[in-house]
Amino acid sequence: MKLHITLITMILTTNLFCQELKTIIPIEGETFDFGIEVQNDWKKRDQLLEDLANEKKSWDNLTEEENELFEKYDETYESMWDVEGGGCSWYCGAGEYSVTTSSELSSNGKLDYKAKNLTDFSYQTAWVEGKKGYGIGEFINFSFAPTHPRVTTIIFANGYVKSEKAWKDNSRVHKLKMLINNEPYAIIELKDIYSKQIIELEKPLGNSDRKDFDKLKEKDNWNIKFEILSIYKGDKYDDTAISEIYFDGLDVHCLAKGTLITMSDRTLKKIEDLKVGDEILSYNKETGEYESSIIKELASQIHKDLINIEFSNGIQLTCTKDHPFLAKNLSWTSMNPKKTERDYEINDVIQLKVRTKVRNLKSELEVVKITEIKEEQITYTIVDLSKNKTFVANGIITGIEKLRVPTMYKNNSGLIAKTKVK
Repeated sequence: MKLHITLITMILTTNLFCQELKTIIPIEGETFDFGIEVQNDWKKRDQLLEDLANEKKSWDNLTEEENELFEKYDETYESMWDVEGGGCSWYCGAGEYSVTTSSELSSNGKLDYKAKNLTDFSYQTAWVEGKKGYGIGEFINFSFAPTHPRVTTIIFANGYVKSEKAWKDNSRVHKLKMLINNEPYAIIELKDIYSKQIIELEKPLGNSDRKDFDKLKEKDNWNIKFEILSIYKGDKYDDTAISEIYFDGLDVHCLAKGTLITMSDRTLKKIEDLKVGDEILSYNKETGEYESSIIKELASQIHKDLINIEFSNGIQLTCTKDHPFLAKNLSWTSMNPKKTERDYEINDVIQLKVRTKVRNLKSELEVVKITEIKEEQITYTIVDLSKNKTFVANGIITGIEKLRVPTMYKNNSGLIAKTKVK
């Protein structure tokens, strides 16, 4: 009787505790499809990339079917298993974080189920808990450096998603308790669907005071922890699997909505209206000449803590603090030089301040005022151009996102691509 009462008390206490936490139900994202038809399409795409690399084909003469293949299967992705492509995303400037788990299922000799699989940006692998039974109480912990950009979105690939059979055979998570810095934050109720599941957080997670980067580095790491509360039973295995957990957020580089970009014909176009294939004006630092350059990739992001820069001709420009501008002496300048150097991997960035002189279309302008903006705004940037690494925003020469020099690797078709930040 005493044991029975104790168990009831434990259940009631757990229920009361869970009721105090808000429940978050994710938004359903893209449905997974790694079937035969998709595999064949990827083979065609890879062959097409190889033909382009060997100059058997030209980007200018692709058929409608070939263009549709690249629209469907982005050429910046190395394979169909990639979670993120080689193009720009939050991870371009987000830096590294670590993941640990309370247990891992032992390798079967061919495959492993380690914690690292949660952050390898591949849908082909999965973390599987190693506890006997369904893994109730097992946890995943993500640790972030104090300077790490803030998180606003969490994306789950729940279950072993490499195939529908593997997904059904293995158990999937039903409910997770989410903790921030080991303090209970919410109950996440995942659906039993073969799709990505996305959580948009009410407030960003991470350090919001980012004015003094050196002081920020002295703070402790912060963490996000997920504890398994309940599961959906697998058809064949008790083991509970999660293929991937990744993030999106703030504090990487971009320009505010409404920024006017100078096109190759000297007309102006709002940055949010730009499209891949548009021809813009670009400055060649080596020759000192303006040249036409074609946009190959664009990106947008929500940001907080922007700055508004006012120049001596009355023009204003709103951007992130680490966005680089071309100074009078052709050096790069920004409000946060250390972060610009780290994220873009360019050297000798100088401090942008009142009286700094920057390059514009005609000669140079002087910064007369810098104002901080606290509210969130959607921002935009040009990621890649057919030539040069510059464009003209509100008349000021600025740098594209791809100024950072990525680590390189060769994929199966011999093409050079960016490594993803993990």
